[in-house]
Amino acid sequence: MRFAHSCFVLLALVSAANLAVDGAQKYGVTVKAVQPAALAKAKTYVWTQSRATFQKNIDRMILAAVDRELAARGFTKLSSGPSDVLVTYDALERIDLNLKAKPSTDGTLPEIPVGTLVVELNAPENPEPLFSVRIDTPIDTDPASLEGEINTAVTAMFEKYPRSSKR
Repeated sequence: MRFAHSCFVLLALVSAANLAVDGAQKYGVTVKAVQPAALAKAKTYVWTQSRATFQKNIDRMILAAVDRELAARGFTKLSSGPSDVLVTYDALERIDLNLKAKPSTDGTLPEIPVGTLVVELNAPENPEPLFSVRIDTPIDTDPASLEGEINTAVTAMFEKYPRSSKR
């Protein structure tokens, strides 16, 4: 039984390694949902419960960057009450390994810090997103550069926002 468990674990590790090598991580912006007609009618938004980051300063930077992009698209932020859309975000940081790089002298592979950010605009009466966009991008974890990286990422995300001739 112990041998079978060890073989299973080894097989799982080899399979995972092969997936990582064959399916190299792709970074960039992915639009998951977009409803241009509904978005064209929307003019106001409120923030709704998000899975905020554990670092308050990063949360503040993400909120400010999204607020700026929404304002640039003609939205007005409301502090509370009824609005045309509800905005939320999820963010996480992960570490990817560079499987194509040469291991260091201690046998470890270079690590790549990656930030993932998902922003959704939802209609208050319908849980289906009107606009859902995700970015996965390597990040510099130096606190001095984080705000610039967040602003760049959010700008890239909202470049995928549908253009409207009415705004």
